[in-house]
Amino acid sequence: MRIGMPISYSGGFDRTTAVITDYESAGLDIVFVAEAYSFDAVSHLGYLAGRTTTVEIASGILNIYSRTPALLAMTAAGLDYVSGGRFTLGIGASGPQVIEGFHGVPYTAPLATTREVVDVCRAVWRREKLDHHGRHIDVPLTPERGGSGLGKPLKLINEPVRPRIPMLLAAIGPKNVALAAELFEAWQPAFFLPEGSATAFGAALAEGVTRRDPDLGPLQVVADTHLLITDDADEQATALDQVRAQLALYVGGMGARGKNFYNDLAVRYGYAEEAATVQDLYLDGRKDAAAAALPEDFVRGVALVGPRGHVAERVAAFREAGVTTLNARPLAAEHADRLRSIELLKSLA
Repeated sequence: MRIGMPISYSGGFDRTTAVITDYESAGLDIVFVAEAYSFDAVSHLGYLAGRTTTVEIASGILNIYSRTPALLAMTAAGLDYVSGGRFTLGIGASGPQVIEGFHGVPYTAPLATTREVVDVCRAVWRREKLDHHGRHIDVPLTPERGGSGLGKPLKLINEPVRPRIPMLLAAIGPKNVALAAELFEAWQPAFFLPEGSATAFGAALAEGVTRRDPDLGPLQVVADTHLLITDDADEQATALDQVRAQLALYVGGMGARGKNFYNDLAVRYGYAEEAATVQDLYLDGRKDAAAAALPEDFVRGVALVGPRGHVAERVAAFREAGVTTLNARPLAAEHADRLRSIELLKSLA
């Protein structure tokens, strides 16, 4: 398995990027830059490209609404150029709170919009002509379809480094997971639980694979996780508390009742009663109680926290469930210890 690491999108990215070369030397394969409502991820990714030489860089993720499909394609081509062909375009639907509340863009038709992004990006990278007719697009343009009336249809001026930049879809809902398996090089689920993955995702993945173009190769699976390899029980407890807090935020507070995709995922994992309790507590403002209500096997199952032997067993479980990249956030307090954690995880993978 490959080893990835997410980079925080809060604060100044000059400081977070300064240490990446250390991880690059330790064998880190890929870094992921998220975009929420802080500095934009594209600036950060370009900065990373200039400060690194071998590690791959990926957007993890850019949403599919706040940039047009053509701009996403242009941006990906530019990042692939400045990185020397090391970029992966990670996209996802995000959620109404960010898309409508922050960007002021309607959160509609995520499946159709995602398909359009894929079609447009790959056409742009092949330097095919693009022509829009209002919201309708011809990819590629054919003489029978005519033009937009705005002049000659356009294609990308530059020759991209690669005619097909790898694309990753962040998805947890069944329809989106099937879409990832059908159209994308890679898929990134949230809170991947190896023991529950077949139940939560198996049918959707199988459905998508039946429509998959063989030229895409096998679907790569990127699993987010937290990492702390230690024999110290107190350090383990502190790390697991961090995992609990994040799980509680997403399962309990990332959306209203009936509109929380992460809560739905916990239900599909088999924690329906617990997910409802966590959500009730979190939305009532009892965040600590919500975190405490999360099942212990769920918290430990999605993380890589514990002695080396335990972490090795969990790595094997992720591998057996089909994971090809562990996107691990090191939880050690000091940089040297975080670096050693990545080195050790690399040896276990």
